[in-house]
Amino acid sequence: MNHADFLKSPFPAATEFDRLDQQGPARFFNRELSWLGFNWRVLEEAKNSRVPLLERLRFLSISAANLDEFFTVRVAGLRELAHAGNFTPAIDGMTAAEQLVKINEDARKLMAKQQEVLSTLTADMEREAIAILQAERLTEKDQDFLDDFFLHQVFAVVSPLAIDPAHPFPFLPNGAFSLVLQLERKRDKRPLQALLPIPAQVNRFVQLPSKTGQYRFLPLEDLLLVKIDHLFPGYRAKAHFAFRVLRNSDLEVEDEAEDLVREFEVALKRRRRGEVVRMTFSLGAPPKLKSLVQRQLQVNDDEMVEINGMIGLADLGELVLDQRPDLQWPPFSPRVPERVQDHDGDIFAAIRQKDMLLQHPYETFDLVIRFLQQAARDPDVVAIKQTLYRTSNESPIVEALCEAAEDGKSVTALVELKARFDEAANIRQSRRLERAGAHVVYGFMDLKTHAKISTVVRREGGNLVTYTHYGTGNYHPITARIYTDLSFFTCDPVLGRDATKVFNYLSGYAKPNSLENLTISPLSLKPQLIKLIRVEIQHSQQGRPAKIWAKMNSLIDHAVIDALYEASQAGVEISLVIRGICGLRPGIKGMSENIRVKSIVGRFLEHSRIVCFGNGFGLPSKKARVFISSADWMGRNLNRRVETLVEIHNATVKAQIVSQIMAANLADVAQSWVMSPDGSFQRLPIKKGEFAFNCHRFFMENPSLSGRGSAGASDVPKLTHTDT
Repeated sequence: MNHADFLKSPFPAATEFDRLDQQGPARFFNRELSWLGFNWRVLEEAKNSRVPLLERLRFLSISAANLDEFFTVRVAGLRELAHAGNFTPAIDGMTAAEQLVKINEDARKLMAKQQEVLSTLTADMEREAIAILQAERLTEKDQDFLDDFFLHQVFAVVSPLAIDPAHPFPFLPNGAFSLVLQLERKRDKRPLQALLPIPAQVNRFVQLPSKTGQYRFLPLEDLLLVKIDHLFPGYRAKAHFAFRVLRNSDLEVEDEAEDLVREFEVALKRRRRGEVVRMTFSLGAPPKLKSLVQRQLQVNDDEMVEINGMIGLADLGELVLDQRPDLQWPPFSPRVPERVQDHDGDIFAAIRQKDMLLQHPYETFDLVIRFLQQAARDPDVVAIKQTLYRTSNESPIVEALCEAAEDGKSVTALVELKARFDEAANIRQSRRLERAGAHVVYGFMDLKTHAKISTVVRREGGNLVTYTHYGTGNYHPITARIYTDLSFFTCDPVLGRDATKVFNYLSGYAKPNSLENLTISPLSLKPQLIKLIRVEIQHSQQGRPAKIWAKMNSLIDHAVIDALYEASQAGVEISLVIRGICGLRPGIKGMSENIRVKSIVGRFLEHSRIVCFGNGFGLPSKKARVFISSADWMGRNLNRRVETLVEIHNATVKAQIVSQIMAANLADVAQSWVMSPDGSFQRLPIKKGEFAFNCHRFFMENPSLSGRGSAGASDVPKLTHTDT
């Protein structure tokens, strides 16, 4: 299937949707159920025979980790609304309580399917000499090894806890995995109830000695059960079960906090003590023990899920063994653009020659790091400004900023403390930057700063030249290996001035009165998007080609969706590549028959945000208007975050985005799912032996247009809408 086929692809008969009230809430699909649908697609990759075995195991682990976060954040929020008696419906018309019922039903099916997939994968792994053992399969040699391992690696970090009037039930933090035991003293059969938290400081899977080429593992919880007599001397286990708790992980921060950092440090401690939103427990739990735990944790029946299999599947990522590269994706080394090599690694010289767009991970993220490292060591650089939303613990970017500050350069770092689950890391980084002499600011109390901007100001020939980096992803070298994102480098003075105005807005609350080539939320990004969609409507109404191509993670903002519906009804052809949440219903007669939505789930996590407007010339076209963005089309991004929408004017970069990146995404078959009006996604069919275009493979094998150097760009493949 090529792009033209995708645009014309038929949908199943959907008369019920053709009759829906196109002005009512049914025109939207529910956000939470759409996210669950995405996680079903992730799980489907764990079943995909075209994916290497250990990568399938990784997909299973990711689907479990995703679901955990979904419950601790989204479900926790809905639960609070429902308990507070809030009946305000979401845009699709469902109240919080109604959504929780549907989420619970679908999530339970998903968890059951995860166990089925695990059963299949463990059988396949055994055939590849990778085994997850149960205690009854241990040999005497295994027992001898485990005696030593337990004594030297586990015993000191395990804390067996009796449960009686003198030892009340302990607090269990978010994610805590435990065994609860009914014990009996051997000499007089005196009963004892006990809790055995499974230490997170030890790997979940204990590797046993094996023959060369064989890998055998015992789950840590099984090891603890084997060693009960060491933990509770003189007792025997009569009954037990395993359970795991997830807690509300949202942060509550005082609006009038005088010291934002200190307030976040306090809020992080409160997060650990959030209410339990889900408890999973092993099949066959003794009723009395289960009742004890449920009562102590104050968990409702509908928040308890019995698991017929393994609890905590996110830990399976430990079993993606480096020793078995044959069961993983073939190795891939990101490219260094030829133009940078032509300039002997001088990134500023490469940018001065021409704007440059890198697509990670295909082009190395190291160039973003080297951009800042070179700036830190360059005596002509006088100032650096940087946003930091997420970054790694030992961040080379923070290292470079510290080095620059210590060298006397003016360094300003906008550190976003509200980056979910990275708050503590960001506080540590901000303290470090301050010690180095950097100016650290935290933006706004009520807005997250999600924009990805870096500027370097350099003296050149008596003038100050601003080099700017705009990104669609985080300044995080680890996730940049698996997230597809864009890095746009330019020394265009207009974009440099715009970036400086945004930093002044973030540090001094001074709203920019005019931005020349940049649009930001919450000030103007959403109105600009809707305006651009309506311009495309006008082109269609006046008989000119009218097309919109867009790529993002999520689409849920109701005003933007309604504008897209309006465009479809006016004859604008709209092709959307949306990885995760989609609240728009495509392919409905009279409302959205000119809209097609696909999702790509594969080796890399699609993360870049792009939108292209035909501008009266259709797509692809040199005269199209092309933008990259840090924002998904969601209410939070468009109304409650500082985000960027950057228009691209350089002809080569525009061609790279339209004729390489977007065309390849639209042409992809191997990793694509197409959305139906009912919100479901169907994998594109691939006949046995049939070639299936894979956009990730295409990008791995072909350099980007704007990064070409002395070899020229003429031999770089471009895709058009007629290619496969």
